Amino acid sequence: HFKACLKTFLYPVLFCLGGCGILGVGVWLSVTQGNFATLSSSLPSLSAANLLIAVGTIIMVIGCLGCVGAVKESRPLLLTFFILLLLIFFLEILSIMLFFIYQDEIDHYAQRDLKKGLQLFGTEGNVGLTNAWMIVQTDFRCCGVTNHTDWFEVYNASRVPDSCCLEYSDNCGLDNPGTWWTAPCYERVKDWLNENLVALWIFALCTALTQVITAGMLCDFFFFFSRSP
Repeated sequence: HFKACLKTFLYPVLFCLGGCGILGVGVWLSVTQGNFATLSSSLPSLSAANLLIAVGTIIMVIGCLGCVGAVKESRPLLLTFFILLLLIFFLEILSIMLFFIYQDEIDHYAQRDLKKGLQLFGTEGNVGLTNAWMIVQTDFRCCGVTNHTDWFEVYNASRVPDSCCLEYSDNCGLDNPGTWWTAPCYERVKDWLNENLVALWIFALCTALTQVITAGMLCDFFFFFSRSP
């Protein structure tokens, strides 16, 4: 009886601690980089910090629900935890399937939305978006969404932000195009994601494995107590 309860309690605790970790990273990003907003103009609140806070909070609440259910040996709470766990698992599978099925459409929409966001660069009330583009272009050594000429429509002139320059200096974006980065930022970021795809898949696999094991332990728990007098 004790071993069954302990095993059932262990996985919700890990689930809850994982949520706390994600929430902590989100809060830290929000505090230290409060002005760093998303590059998207359509979803200004969809920043990395806000996403991590939301996901971490949901996982932590679900994990705590499982912990309480395991401690109290409450079938209704554990059943709720089990259902939510399965729901999250199926949503993850569905998201991955939709991503691969509609990858071209997602690419097209993302590029269009990012180009729309360029029009807000340097404007009042868009400090976060401006800083985000400056950091991305400097770190990834790129310029524009699909080409450095994307900025020509923003400035209505043959110029780019100073963060596009091979060697940064004030107003260097007005110089000869030979002194600018020409690689598209969208492709550079995609390449970086592909390079780190193995780590992302390992993380996703570990998460899915934990969910499957937790679901299995809950099934074992219900089976054990169904035979108990």
